[in-house]
Amino acid sequence: MRSAYQDADTRVGVSRRWAMLGVGLLDQAVSAYFVHGAAFLIPELNRHGFTLAQAGALVAAPTIGIMLTLILWGTIVDRYGERRALIIGLSLTAAAAVGAALVGGQSGSTVGAGRIAGLALFLGLGGMAAASCNVASGRIVVGWFPAHRRGLAMGIRQMAQPLGVGIAALTVPTVAERFGLGGALWLPAGLAVIAVLATVIIVIDPPRPSKKTAGDTGQLNNPYRGSRFLIRIHAVSVLLVVPQFTVWTFSLVWLVSDRGWSAASAGLLVAGTQFLGAFGRIGAGQLSDLVRSRMRPLRWVAIAAAVTMGLLALLDQLHSPVAVLLMVVASVITVADNGLAFTSIAETAGPFWSGRALGAQNTAQFLTASAVGPVVGALIGAVGFPLAFAVVALCPVAAAPLVPGDAAADRHRTNRSERSARS
Repeated sequence: MRSAYQDADTRVGVSRRWAMLGVGLLDQAVSAYFVHGAAFLIPELNRHGFTLAQAGALVAAPTIGIMLTLILWGTIVDRYGERRALIIGLSLTAAAAVGAALVGGQSGSTVGAGRIAGLALFLGLGGMAAASCNVASGRIVVGWFPAHRRGLAMGIRQMAQPLGVGIAALTVPTVAERFGLGGALWLPAGLAVIAVLATVIIVIDPPRPSKKTAGDTGQLNNPYRGSRFLIRIHAVSVLLVVPQFTVWTFSLVWLVSDRGWSAASAGLLVAGTQFLGAFGRIGAGQLSDLVRSRMRPLRWVAIAAAVTMGLLALLDQLHSPVAVLLMVVASVITVADNGLAFTSIAETAGPFWSGRALGAQNTAQFLTASAVGPVVGALIGAVGFPLAFAVVALCPVAAAPLVPGDAAADRHRTNRSERSARS
């Protein structure tokens, strides 16, 4: 599969490419730690006098921040490069975390409006800065790895989110309980500083063609004009986010309330599925390299997600113990599409547009994910888990036929080149 990116520069050795992949994984994991790890501060926020509503609003601030700036960071990456975006973004994340730690570490149990506003401001600013990693770290992978290794490399990079969330789950509540709210907020600040140093030392911007060459080959053209290819990928990803976040959000409460598990046992299983899902992303990426296609595995994942969620609904309705196994399988399958779609978008949009395209992709996914909790939660409350799972299964059913074929990707790139030649 040829892409709008040039193959990796031969002047950079294989070990350096893998080192940059490691740093990209670190950078994205730090971003996930800051954005999603805030949720694990809720018990400590309650002890500081915050109501549940106040705590919930505060921990949502990083997610709101990241949604607001993904496309902006994509534009910065397209114009100024990946390395600079990562260094600036992570430095600002560290600064915001320090500000949050100083505000959160104030003594006393009284919760004033100023303290709430200060925490919300710094957490939101940190999320806005951390969005740089979502775009730039993925571009590092696409820019430095050749096409036949890119799926595997992106699958490894996509492990960052579950790893970051998992590490936050293990560290944030413990540190907060022992050293207080401020102590826990120093953790992402320190991790962000480490990530900045690693980025400065190891990361190099991937090679890009000159503006003249890019103009001659159509890479400067807007990839959304004259083709629905990228729009279809965005739509597929949005539909597949629904079962993914349904499983992530409701698997624990389903195990406890519907299956009769203890909270501790359910928590261990859910944590284990996070790590299984991380390795599932690697497997999907490796498969796309082997079959030399991103679209075929993406369609297979959509079909598998539809079948798995449908069977989960049926077995739950029958009260079968096998439903728990299906939930584990669903936890792995429903996250396997992320790296495939991300890689395909970056390859197709090219080095001068992929930052904005990836920003649009993540923004759409975050917006959809934020709606899954209340919408699916209301559906479960109205009709129960089995029927809710069946309704959710309709999303991957709708996604499968929307996945473009490989010929569509080739035709899209050809059309961009032809438009450039006519201009």
